[in-house]
Amino acid sequence: MTLADVVHTFGREMLGRYGERVHKLAIHAGFTCPNRDGTRGRGGCTFCNNRSFSPVSPAPVPVAEQIAAGRAVLARRTGARRFIAYFQAYTNTYADVEHLRVLYDQALAEPDVIGLSVGTRPDCVPPPVLDLLAAYRDRGYEVWLELGLQSSFDRTLERVNRGHGYAEYRRAVRAARARGLQVCTHLIVGLPGECSGHAHTTLERVLTEGVDGLKFHPLHVVRGTALANEFRRGDYRPWTLEEYVETACDLIEYTPAEVIFHRLTATASPRLLLAPHWCAWKWRVLNAVEAELVRRGRRQGMTDERRAWPS
Repeated sequence: MTLADVVHTFGREMLGRYGERVHKLAIHAGFTCPNRDGTRGRGGCTFCNNRSFSPVSPAPVPVAEQIAAGRAVLARRTGARRFIAYFQAYTNTYADVEHLRVLYDQALAEPDVIGLSVGTRPDCVPPPVLDLLAAYRDRGYEVWLELGLQSSFDRTLERVNRGHGYAEYRRAVRAARARGLQVCTHLIVGLPGECSGHAHTTLERVLTEGVDGLKFHPLHVVRGTALANEFRRGDYRPWTLEEYVETACDLIEYTPAEVIFHRLTATASPRLLLAPHWCAWKWRVLNAVEAELVRRGRRQGMTDERRAWPS
């Protein structure tokens, strides 16, 4: 048995759609965020050091060169021959729509790139951007809008300095789905002040609005962040692996079978990671999630029980 036997994974979905492996290639296109440049705030999210998950340089190399480098690595590692350009670092719709078009077109000009996955914030997807993405979809490309929500609780979003609230997410996801765009929502489990009940409530709200894909991330503490200072002062306690796996499996059971999981954990470089140390090992976490679901005799979509979760 594999994880894909109990969870509707992105890899299995792409294999079914295209008959072969399709992998995302991470692109850093030089964007920033509105809560870094002063538009919404300064300093960014308290947990965010973009170097922990994405290569960042003062002057990013051309998109085509990044794709070539990523293609070589993934082809050697997985044998993949088709790719989705994943605009990942910071807020990848935070620019004039014509500038976005140039960058997205550069990625789609590569013959083995079959689509786009665009990571952004709910407050940075105006109608012209959504129309642009929908136009790519209408041309036959695989297009995903990845919205970083993290939590549906405004007090949590304020505490971690997100610079937006849940209302912005609701507007964004409704506008995207009205255009038929596939939406993948990012949720963080273990945010300061939250318990597993908060994660359940957030998931229920997201599912009620409608979503095509999900990413779950355990909150991890990396150097160079405000969260790192909270951790050092003893003001934040990271979750244990057992706590995360139990909650993640509960959430997976509650998620309808048709929703696609793009990710079930997140990792950081050991040189940046302060805690929890288990976040350095992706497969340790994924194997633990799979083992727990198998132990329970459960899989995605088997539980629809509503509980008295925090509101």
